[in-house]
Amino acid sequence: MTEVNRDITLEIGSDEFLFHLTPADVTKYFNSTTQNNKVAPANNLLMGTVQQEQKAALKPLLANPVTTMTIAGALLEEYSPDVDVIVKKSSGSLKA
Repeated sequence: MTEVNRDITLEIGSDEFLFHLTPADVTKYFNSTTQNNKVAPANNLLMGTVQQEQKAALKPLLANPVTTMTIAGALLEEYSPDVDVIVKKSSGSLKA
């Protein structure tokens, strides 16, 4: 797969926010996410990729961790390419 830099606009309430995502941004997010640390990496992803002049308007929305995760989820879903994945049973599987 080739590296994909994408500009993604999300409408949140009555405001639109433009995010610029790179593979490095997404990799950093996934690598910093742990079982006990999900909200801070999501917050960092959003604040680090939104247009500079929109940071002040976005920051209050991220005070609620559920909102932070919802926005980050929408952003990552939009960034993700459409890939068809089919899991097939291996020929060496045991039968009961």
